[in-house]
Amino acid sequence: MANANPSSPEASRRMARVRQKGTRAELNLRKALHAQGLRYRLHVPLLAKPRRVADIVFPATKIAVFVDGCFWHGCPEHASWPKSNADFWRQKIETNRSRDADTDQRLQALGWESVRIWEHEDANHAASRIAELVRARRKNGAQP
Repeated sequence: MANANPSSPEASRRMARVRQKGTRAELNLRKALHAQGLRYRLHVPLLAKPRRVADIVFPATKIAVFVDGCFWHGCPEHASWPKSNADFWRQKIETNRSRDADTDQRLQALGWESVRIWEHEDANHAASRIAELVRARRKNGAQP
């Protein structure tokens, strides 16, 4: 991997403050899901080795929701590629993308449906999409 050191102490502090749980996008989505009458579990580990944790989980219907940050997961619309430590960040983001795809494949093999929501997506629209999927899987007995 390229230089793994932060480009500056300020960059290090800034990155350390980035939330992994309870982000604004996640909270907005949870609020919208709750308003639609859906109940869910939070931050549930679904795979042990390697450990993978979903942000929002509907256990009965085997639906795992991941709220992905545009920067960290390389959003096709909003991804930005830092100029400082460019090789490090490109590799970091590409690794995140690969891990996301691996997680989705592993969960699918276990009968789970992965839903990826970008942080920039409208929470109400995303919640409607998820609610539709939950209803469909309930109707079909939670089978893929």
